[in-house]
Formats: sequence, structure tokens, C-alpha cells
Amino acid sequence: MLVKSNEELLTMLDSLLREPQDFWNEFYQNQSKPVPFFVNKPDENIVSYFKNKQIQAGNVLELGCGAGRNAIYLAKQGCSVVGVDLSEKALEWAKQRTQGTNLSIEWICANIFELDLPENSFDFIYDSGCFHHIAPHRRSTYLKLIQKLVKPNGYFALCSFERGGPYGGSAISDEEVYKKRSLDGGLGYTKETLQDIFQAWKAIEVRNMKAMSAEDDYFGLDGFLVGLFQKTENNLV
Repeated sequence: MLVKSNEELLTMLDSLLREPQDFWNEFYQNQSKPVPFFVNKPDENIVSYFKNKQIQAGNVLELGCGAGRNAIYLAKQGCSVVGVDLSEKALEWAKQRTQGTNLSIEWICANIFELDLPENSFDFIYDSGCFHHIAPHRRSTYLKLIQKLVKPNGYFALCSFERGGPYGGSAISDEEVYKKRSLDGGLGYTKETLQDIFQAWKAIEVRNMKAMSAEDDYFGLDGFLVGLFQKTENNLV
């Protein structure tokens, strides 16, 4: 391949790593697998954002929505939600969960970097488990994407693997990703690295996710970090 543009370079680097769509379709094929986040419960942090009135009902985009557990919660709070995932199987499950309801959710099966959505169209973007599967060469594209789509003074939040955590959170360096041609199941971060990556945004909080029990109404596990950020004048350019 003769690389003649930055986008062609990114595509070439994509090809060095696992093809994601087939992997995630197979991952979501068996709904009975003992996967912690297969439960139909929202992340404890987004529940806290609404309880604390840090986030209010509005237009919401969820990146990597999976089987829809967070999108469903957000819609129940009065939000108009767009849920995006690469896996058709995950979205089939999400549609099953919302069948017969009047929840305002649009499901889109797509690579998040191929989305064609209007600029400044969302009050809140949420990402639970997508970002740690983003390869290093795509981080800047990811940052441009959320910056483009969040309204001025809007919010972005994520739930991501903590570096060296029990459920993932590979400690390999960015350079090692390409030497190994693998993210080792998902890249792990620290509070400091997340604040560094999203330094153009105002950090409202970056903390460890609170562990929840099977009896709790919300989802939470050790080994994850959650962060809430606001788009400010510093990142409007």
C-alpha cells in the first residue's frame, strides 16, 4: 500500500490490529455468557451524575453502546439518545430490550469514526468501554470526534479500564501495541493519563468506579476508572 494521506496511514495502522466487527459480533452472540456488563443495569457513575444534577435530560450520544443498558437508563431520564455500536448482534439485543417501549433511542450500527452527525448536536456524550479499545493512532481522531459533536459547555464522560486492573487494562506502552499488533484485550489508564489525554476539557471528576454487588440496581466494578469532563472555551477551537 502506497500511503498518500493521513487517513490512508490511519487505515494502514488499523489493518495491523484485530478486525473488530467480527470479534464483537461473536462476543455478543451468546447472551448467557458470564460477562459482568451483560446485566441490564446502568453504570453507577452516570446514575450519580443525574442524582447530583451534574447532567440533565438532553440529546445524548453513547459511543460503543453494546446491548444498550446505559442508553436505556439515559432514555428513562428523559434524554433523546443515539446509541452507536459496531456489533449488529449487540444492537439486536438492545432492540430486544426496548421492544414495546416508547423510549427515545436511535440505534446506529457503525464504526464511530465513520459517523456523519451534525456538529454541536449533543449535550452529553458517554463512553462505557469503547475508549480502552481505541488504538493509540486513533486517539486524536477520537478527541476531534467528541469535540465536534458536543455542544459548547456540554459534557463527555467515560468508563475505562484502569491500568493493571483485574478485568483488563493492559499495561503495555503505545509503542508495544504495534510491536505486538495487539491491544492485549484493552489498554489500561491511570487517572493522570486520562486527565492528560482530555486536558483540553475541564475535569469535573476522575475517580475509581464504585464496586456494586449483584443485588444493587447499578453496575460497578473494581479495576475501572470513570471521568466526567466539560467542554469549555479552551477546547472550542
